Amino acid sequence: MSSPGEARGESRAPVISRDTPVVFVVDDDVSVRTTVQAMKAGAVEFLTKPFGDDVLLNAISQAIERSRTALAHEAELRALRDCHASLTPREREIMALVVSGLLNKQIAAKLGISEITVKAHRGRVMRKMRVDSLAELVRIAAALDVPLVAHP
Repeated sequence: MSSPGEARGESRAPVISRDTPVVFVVDDDVSVRTTVQAMKAGAVEFLTKPFGDDVLLNAISQAIERSRTALAHEAELRALRDCHASLTPREREIMALVVSGLLNKQIAAKLGISEITVKAHRGRVMRKMRVDSLAELVRIAAALDVPLVAHP
């Protein structure tokens, strides 16, 4: 892999989207610098010539599958962030306290509100976050890095 400027010691970084899986094909005499550039560009596989068609097709297939998985994970995380952003500041506060393990009674005492009000907020949090259980809410809070609240 060389470009016109490389013969003079210059190199060009490939212009590649971070969402594009890259399979990097090289000759035996590829430089470390070129390999590092390919890694920074997101190469997921390095193939040294000569190789068979099946090896190339397998590498491309694996790169596409990794890309699909990463994009699906990112889309899920984006959806969770959107749900979390729809919460009011009070609902975010309630969520943090709930996933930290506090009971409704403890949350009410800590915030100076009634237990019924805590239950109402908690119900809206569950609906807006699209979860049916506390375990799901805790998993989402962990994925979103919601800070936990220390309690005695």
